[in-house]
Amino acid sequence: MPPDLASLHGGSLLLAWQLKDKHVLIVGSGDVASGRIESVLVADARITLVAPRAGLNPLTQWFIDHSDRITYHDRLFSGPEDLAGVDMVLTAIDDVEASRKICALCRERKIPVNVADIPPSCDFYFGSQIRSGPLQIMISTNGRSPKLANIIRRKIEECIPEHAGEAIEKVGELRSKLKVRAPGVGGDVGRRRMRWMVDICSSWDMEELALLDDKMMARLLDEGWEKNQVPKLEDIGGHAKKSASHTLENGGPLVPTALGFVAGVAAAALFVLVRRP
Repeated sequence: MPPDLASLHGGSLLLAWQLKDKHVLIVGSGDVASGRIESVLVADARITLVAPRAGLNPLTQWFIDHSDRITYHDRLFSGPEDLAGVDMVLTAIDDVEASRKICALCRERKIPVNVADIPPSCDFYFGSQIRSGPLQIMISTNGRSPKLANIIRRKIEECIPEHAGEAIEKVGELRSKLKVRAPGVGGDVGRRRMRWMVDICSSWDMEELALLDDKMMARLLDEGWEKNQVPKLEDIGGHAKKSASHTLENGGPLVPTALGFVAGVAAAALFVLVRRP
């Protein structure tokens, strides 16, 4: 059924922006700037930081001292020359007029820019984020309510299976090994690879997927992929760890799998709807 066109507005295009080896200019030195630095380092980008040393946040100073991907300049933003060779600009300063001037310079040069606390001067927003290894989840209110985004993030975070990040790492390794064994893009092989990986992820718990090692992956490919089957963890030499049982306040079981995660997201969404005037 097609979507209601009247509802297709007011949002943002959510992307996983690839910044590896890109050059990001950050202007600022406080709490917000340190958060921006951490986010950009996670994305494997190079950072030029421009801010007077006198106002450096302790965490910002720690990043400067310990990361070889940060070039630090102890001064204020000096003008267009600071934008040479820059792929993205993030400002986090208290000077609104200076922030707007930086934004204008960036837009003249078609450099994507984010100006903290001034939504009209942002080409993109930083949402409230959850990160566990390769798993990243962003909750965005499109600049309307960062506090509500943070509340929703905590509710979703409580529902993520404990071993989700490790499981994703291992599934990624298994997928790479499968592509080596059964190479090709699209076609029957590609479709069969996709179906088999879907069956594995649907049949195994997160905790079981997180236990996979190279030896078990080899057996899983030999006894699963080659025979078009989905073996159990025990069939390939693994043994699931016994987790302490978890219960809800009413005594019912707590689902520690993707089903529980989905339920948590739905609950968080309901929370927001109930709070809306």
